[in-house]
Amino acid sequence: MNSIEVKPVTPNIGAEIIGVDLTESLDHQQIDAIYQALVNHHVIFFRNQNISPGQRIDFARNFGELQGPHRYYPHLEGFENILILQNLPGDPPGTDVWHTDYSWSENPPFAGILWAKSVPEYGGDTLWANMCAAYQALPTELQTYCEKLRVVHDLGDFRNRVVTVDEADTNEQLTEATQNFGSVVHRLVKTHPVSNRKYLYANESFTTHIMNKSSEESNNLLRFLFNHINKPEFQVRFRWEAGSLAMWDNRCTQHYAVADYGQFERTMHRITVLNDHRCTQECH
Repeated sequence: MNSIEVKPVTPNIGAEIIGVDLTESLDHQQIDAIYQALVNHHVIFFRNQNISPGQRIDFARNFGELQGPHRYYPHLEGFENILILQNLPGDPPGTDVWHTDYSWSENPPFAGILWAKSVPEYGGDTLWANMCAAYQALPTELQTYCEKLRVVHDLGDFRNRVVTVDEADTNEQLTEATQNFGSVVHRLVKTHPVSNRKYLYANESFTTHIMNKSSEESNNLLRFLFNHINKPEFQVRFRWEAGSLAMWDNRCTQHYAVADYGQFERTMHRITVLNDHRCTQECH
């Protein structure tokens, strides 16, 4: 096997992995190097990986248990672990807002893996943001204040996907979706179980309220944090090509799918890794 080169894309987040062919079986040393690059850089990119669905699943299982079928999105026939994210001309995505996948659940997944099947001629990039860097850039007094707070996450913007507003049973749909998704309280500041770095855990899509604060106080602080998170210094922007693969640490990042390709098709396959094999249950 060739040695792996880790090439940082920005100082704060993102690295390209060079010298690995994911169609081949990876040895322990390569898997460890990829995992460490993920922890160090939060999101990693592989180019020209024209790998089969089975090979993608094999790659993902090196890092943890995989999520099964999604309640609302289709999966690839014969591969229940591979979610299809497809947008056709005139059908814009609903993920053009900063979000952390499944933050509305009690144990959000460890990582996401996205592979590009077909991409627009131009446009359709994805951005990731480093929440460790966002926390570190806050004034010390605000860091201390935020560490004491807890925040509510629920289905948030996902209401737009699960509720059909022009149907007579809209209220029933919303009630059912709210019950299915539920809501959860997370600490606003968490500690990464591997790097021990603190990070902000609030996102514009799914974080709705700060516990024990009035709506005005909560909205003001969340709006400040969301604006803070949106600084380009914390971000990396990835230009997709067919066969590109990205893997991100879902614990300490947010991502944003740019909806600027309305006249083109964009089809992506996603695998969600539920747990980190290298951690105990406290790592969720």
